[in-house]
This record gives sequence, C-alpha cells and structure tokens, in this order.
Amino acid sequence: MGTTTPPRTLAEALRARGDESLAGLLRARPDLLNPVPNDITQLATRAGTRASVVRALEHLDRFALQTAEALAVAPDPAPYDTLLSLLTGDGLDDGEQRDDAGAAVTAALPDALATLREQALVWGEDERLRLVRTARELLAPSPQHPSPTGLGPTVAEATAGMSPGRLQEILASAGLPATHDPVSAVAALAALFTDRTRMAELLDTAPVEALSVLDRLVWGPPYGEVTPNPTPPVKWLRDRGLLLPVSTRTVVLPREAALHLRAGRAHRVPEPVPPVVAAVAERDPQVVDRAAAGQAFTALSTVEELLKLWNGGGPAILRAGGLSVRELKRTATALEVPEPIAAFWVELAYAAGLLAADGESDERYAPTPAYDEWLDLSAQDRWTHLATAWLPATRVPGLVGGQDAKGRALSALGPELDRSAAPEVRRRVLALFAELTPGTAPDPETLLRRLRWERPSRGSAPSGEGTDLRSRLALWTLNEAELLGITGRGALSSQARALLEEGEETAAALLAPLLPEPLDHVLLQADLTAVAPGPLERPLAATLSVLADVESKGGATVYRFTPGSVRRALDAGQAATDLHAFLAAHSRTPVPQPLSYLIDDVARRHGHLRIGAASAYVRCDDEAVLNEILADRRSTGLRLRRLAPTVLASQADPGSLLEALREMGYAPAAESAEGDVLITRAGARRTPPRTPPTPVPEGPPTPDAILLGAAVRAIRAGDTAATVIRKDPAEGGPSSTTSSGSLPRTTSAETLATVQAAAMTGSAVWIGYVNAEGAASQRVIAPVRVEGGFVTAYDHTADEVRTFALHRITGVAELAEDGT
Repeated sequence: MGTTTPPRTLAEALRARGDESLAGLLRARPDLLNPVPNDITQLATRAGTRASVVRALEHLDRFALQTAEALAVAPDPAPYDTLLSLLTGDGLDDGEQRDDAGAAVTAALPDALATLREQALVWGEDERLRLVRTARELLAPSPQHPSPTGLGPTVAEATAGMSPGRLQEILASAGLPATHDPVSAVAALAALFTDRTRMAELLDTAPVEALSVLDRLVWGPPYGEVTPNPTPPVKWLRDRGLLLPVSTRTVVLPREAALHLRAGRAHRVPEPVPPVVAAVAERDPQVVDRAAAGQAFTALSTVEELLKLWNGGGPAILRAGGLSVRELKRTATALEVPEPIAAFWVELAYAAGLLAADGESDERYAPTPAYDEWLDLSAQDRWTHLATAWLPATRVPGLVGGQDAKGRALSALGPELDRSAAPEVRRRVLALFAELTPGTAPDPETLLRRLRWERPSRGSAPSGEGTDLRSRLALWTLNEAELLGITGRGALSSQARALLEEGEETAAALLAPLLPEPLDHVLLQADLTAVAPGPLERPLAATLSVLADVESKGGATVYRFTPGSVRRALDAGQAATDLHAFLAAHSRTPVPQPLSYLIDDVARRHGHLRIGAASAYVRCDDEAVLNEILADRRSTGLRLRRLAPTVLASQADPGSLLEALREMGYAPAAESAEGDVLITRAGARRTPPRTPPTPVPEGPPTPDAILLGAAVRAIRAGDTAATVIRKDPAEGGPSSTTSSGSLPRTTSAETLATVQAAAMTGSAVWIGYVNAEGAASQRVIAPVRVEGGFVTAYDHTADEVRTFALHRITGVAELAEDGT
C-alpha cells in the first residue's frame, strides 16, 4: 500500500501530478484548455493529438528538442542512461573537447527532461522514459520524413518483409552463423552492428570506397539510390547488411550501424548551452540615449509629415486591399526615404490607429480622429504611443514587395502582412538587448544564433517565405527599433528599457529632457527663405507650412516663399496685412523687403479673376485681361468664349480652369454661387472613428492564474466523477467506473429515495444526467435540498452548486466508503 506504482499510461502520469504541475502544463500548452477537458483522461488524449504535439515541439529550445529527437530513435521505453549515451556518445572516441561537451550535456539533460515532462511530451520514471506516441511518429525516421537526427530505421524495421533466404545470405557474408528463424537472424545482425569490437573487425575488411559511401550516409540523410548493377563498394556493403534495401532503387544505412559509426551519438553536435550574445561595441549610455531620442524625434516628424500629406484624403485603396506600388513610391519620394522604410512608417501609423480607410464608395486612406488627439499630446507621449503600438503589432512591413503563397505581390496596408510570431520575436530581441550592460550593442549574428537555439525552425513558415521566418523577423526588428528610436547606435536606450520594464509614464519622463524644445521664431533671409533652427511650435509650424514650401530638412529646416505658396495662404483666408504681421511677430531678423514686395504683389492680383461654375466661367472687371486670356494659345484647350464684356465661359470644370489659369501666370480666385470668394483652407479629411488593427495571436493566449486554478479544479472534479468507486445498486457491492462507462440506471422512485437520503446524511452520490441539449454526463454530487422536482446539490465535477431536474437523472448510486 505504501509503494508507488509506476504509471502505465500518460493519463496515470498526469493523474499523479500535483495541482501546481497540472497548472504548469496548461500554462505551457494553452491549446489544451479550449475547451477545458472533462477529466484527466481527456486531457491526456488531447495532449497527444497531432496538432497539439506539433505546437508543443515548436516551442521547445534546441537542446530540449534534441532530447526529444534522441528519445524518438531510442528503444521504447528507454532508460535514462541510454538517453544520456545517445546525447554524449559511448565515450570511445572522446578527446578533451568531447569530455567538456559530455559534461555540459550531463548537466543540462535533467532540466531538458523536466521541460519535456512538464509539457507532457515525456512520461514515466527514469528507468522507463516514454516519448508520447505522436511525438515519436513526428520525429522518427521514414523515407518521406527523415529523422532530424539523420538516422534511418532499425535493422528490424528495414528487414521487415525480407525473405529468409536473403537474410541467410547477409548472415553468411557478415560471418555470422546461419539460422532458419528470421527473428533470430535479425537479432544476430543487430547484435553485430552494436558490438564495437566485431563491427570494427568487419569494417577493417571493407574497401576504402565502401567506407567513403558510409561517410556520406552516416550523418544523414541515410538513404541512397542504387542502380540495378551497383558498384563493387556498394555491393560489398549491401551483401553484409550495412545497406539494406528500401525499394528496388533505394537503400538505407540501418540505425545500429550508423550509431556505431557516430560513436553512439544521435546528433553530430549536441547544444546543451544557449549561445552567448556577443557585443560589437560598448558605448556611453548617455550617447546612446541622445542618439535614440534624436531618432525618436525624427520618427514623430516623419509620421506627422506622412499624415499631413494625406490630410485631405490619401491614395485610393486597391481592389484587393492595400497601397499600390505607385502610391508607395510617391509616398517614399515625398518623405525622402527608400520605399521599404516608407512602408514601415505607413504600417506604423496604421498600427497606431492614426490611419485607416475612410469607408467611402471610392475608398481612400485618410487620418483618423485619433490623429488629432495624438497631435495634442506632448512629444514624449506621442512617441510612447507609437512604440507601444509597434511592440504587439503582428503586421510585418518587411514583407512588402515580396510574394504570397500564390505568387501575388504583398502590398503595404494589404491584408496578407500579419505574422503571429512577430510580437514574440520582437519582444525577445529587445529582452536580449536588455540583458546586456547599458550602452552595449550586440552582434546581430550571435543574436540570431541565440534566437535559433531558443526556437529552432521546424519549417512552419508560410510558403514562399523560407523556413527561417523568425530570423528575418529579428533582422527587421533591429532595423525598425533603430528607426523608431528604441535603440540608438545599436544599443537599447534607457527610455526603451523603461518602457519594457516599468511602463509608458517612466519612459516618457526619461525621454522628455532629451527632446528639443519647440521654438517660437524663425530667421527670415533676403533670398526669400526662412530658417527654422529647430522644431517649431505647432501653430507656427502649421501657418508657415501653408505660407512657404519646405526646401530642405535636417537639424534646421529651410522654408522658401514663392508666389504659389503666398497665394496658398491667401486662398486659406489670410490677408496681406495678416501675413506681414505674422512674419514680423515670429522673425528674429527684420522682414526682408523682397518678401514684403512678393506678398503685396500676389495679394494685389489675388482674386482679380473670379472662377465659377457654368460648366465654369471667368469674370473680371478688366476687359483687357480677358482679351489677353482669349488671345493666349495656351487657353485653346479650355474652349473659352465670351458671354459678356467681363465674363468668359469654359467647357472645363472650375477646378481645372483654376489650375490652368494659374499655370498661365494669373492669380484667379474661386467664387461661390453667391459671388463670394471661396476660402480654401488646408484639407482635413478624416475617417469615421476607427480602432487600431487587432494583432493576430499566435495560438491561444496564455491563461492567467485564476483561469488555471479553475481549470485544474474542474479537471480534478471531473476525474473524481469519472473514476470514483461506487456501489452497484443491484448487488450492493462496490464497483468502479470510468468516463467511458455507462450511465447508472435506477427507477424514479429509487432515484428520489437515494438523493433524499443523501441530502439528509450529507453524503455524496454518483449520478447520470442528461441536460436539455441531450448531452449525457456522469457527476458526483452532494445533495443539499430536494423539492419541486429539482435537486439542489454541490457538483464536485464543476466545483459549484447547481440545480438538477429529477426527471433528467438517469440513475443514482451511492459511493463506496473508500471512494468518497
């Protein structure tokens, strides 16, 4: 009674675990919770399904996966020492370096095995370790799916179906005694390959060319093609069973022979220790913070410029969704960045909820109302908003320009850019940055090596993207983090470290002193330019961007005044006196005379011509000006005709007529149907309220402690109901039932009498119950009250008080005393 019986199944192994261990399993494999299993048996069954096992294997680190791969080619069950030997070798070819590797494997194996046990991929005691059947099938070798270890099938598997005569020929060629029992023949051949002394003697007689053939197959793949008349070296190997036929043209190196040639190792290079992330440079943390802050300010300016560019309504949306190649190129030119970087800024604004589709029939992209709220924030808060939108985003701008599985181009803002692994890779890259000393820039190659060790690729990337999508995501993360100001000069900034560890408020507080203060002045120059020696206050920048064109950017922004820019300000409702007053108030230098003349000259001519809708018309009090327009050859395409001495009509629409006359050198103004001059302010087209795109999760979310505790209690209660010892009402003796057992059957009178007695004594009973949907279940309940055709009871299965209809109870049985 005091001894512990080794588990015979995975369900028994899970049943022997504590609640904390079960919670750990559900936390590591959250897909097992959807829905919550009824009992331990169902949990074990679900943990062995192919989809769940594949997901679990994909989340193992390299050494844990190597341990599982070694178990897949080991005998089932395998002792701990056999597993250790497969990972370290038999020690007969070890040098000092191999001894060090063996010591590292020996030290790391218990943790790797504990991880596999925790995730229910391995069960059993150390003397009888078992890999779950589905994992063994996934990792075991076959011609269609070679083993990750590069090992082939065993001698027994490779000779299955081989004729006894052929087996006798192999035994004779290998110098083994003949036997007429095929099983004994296979065992004798396997014993030869696992005997190092006899195997060495056999290989000493092999031709050199035969040994070269073995060298090519030993580390995999173990399969090779042969012709109907093989070469003498291949024939020598085939005659002695070192190459066994799989088909008429394919042979395989059996596992036992390969392990001998490998000195017992399942892997060429076991990797028990994660690679160290090396540093390429160590910089002053303050220099890193300033560089990152400068790039953060550039990021804010770029996003604002992008949305200002699309302020009056952005580019049209493709029929398949997304931004056309031409529009992306146009945006990149306007932002003065390469197209891949322009795609990143567009996607970042979209992920932050600042940009969306307007939903109109002619659908276009436009800023959202959230953009106006974002502009009102301080610079540091605007940056944290962008950074916190970037971290969990599953959209991957780096894919823009590539192709999907069907060969179609992937476009910016298109529907096929979500990759659920992106947030996890992004956060892991930044976590590795954070583990280094502040100011340290890691070596990207060692960083990628570490990521590949933590999550080895198993070829799960989408078609056409290669098998190592995680490495590409990591490289894109490095570039995007530098663009966004998360890193500076290749190292993690203090404000980004605070954002990851402490939150947005702390990060904003650290960033604020590093950002330049907005200025309230510019420097006007005689060459019709204005120099802004730093960032400008928002009202000043907004007005100046209308009055002048940006000529160059950088530490200082240069604005140029032109007749077109001044006319733009007049079209927005400004008067010449307003412009003079604005420049005088915000310039640290006197307003140059040429600039004053330019404003007065454009203002004097502004509105002299009036454009309206006839289709369109031109009216002017000066008949000479209209005569001049009619005589100009450039007006031929407008199809103008005189309606009155001061009015011309055109077949062109008002907008086209307005632009054409401006190109001819005139300064017309649009007018309303009432004859008033139309004031055209800067466009501010907004979408209806939009929420940012929801990240596409990678599998089920990690459950919290409350959900885990409730799930474990429910599973335990269901297991109690499924495995409880009950009394057979027909015989009065104890019997056991499982979740696959039949429901108890009693008459209505017997059911009522039993539950009433249980309510009076406070004991638990076992019932069968059919709910309103017709689903049958078994439950252990403790009745509290029986009245009105209903039983109010504590349901041990659901761990809560419930009410059961008496007519839906199929039967009831008392619990045996040792089962309660």
